[in-house]
Amino acid sequence: MYLASTKADLQHIETAARFIVDTCKDQTFFAIYGEMGTGKTTLIRALSKVLGSKDIVSSPTFSLVNEYIIEGAEGNKIYHFDFYRVDDLEEVYDIGYEEYFYSENYCFIEWPEKIESLLPESHIEVRMSRVTGAENSREITIFKH
Repeated sequence: MYLASTKADLQHIETAARFIVDTCKDQTFFAIYGEMGTGKTTLIRALSKVLGSKDIVSSPTFSLVNEYIIEGAEGNKIYHFDFYRVDDLEEVYDIGYEEYFYSENYCFIEWPEKIESLLPESHIEVRMSRVTGAENSREITIFKH
């Protein structure tokens, strides 16, 4: 189900992150789609900041998952996944993905198309794409599953 869309300049991506958090209240699982270089990690960095994390957010390309703490929210964590290098779902099983996905903590997934059969039935799909003619501008569309 389509929820909303917005445009954002990468230098002001925090405004888009606030829009996503406000639009998707009570949602904690986000599958973030976009071509290489569209700003998926940049968006997750902004989402983490908006949610209250002061941790340094970087892509977990080789470790598959990074964990960040949400300040002032005891027990609330953010799990940031990057499945770009996954060639076999067995790798995802090996990290115990279910423990993360169904923890009720925030999960932000980069390259979810690599593991679509494992995504929870209920989740938010975020689609990022470049805006033609505007090098640093992105179209962000949100769907609820």
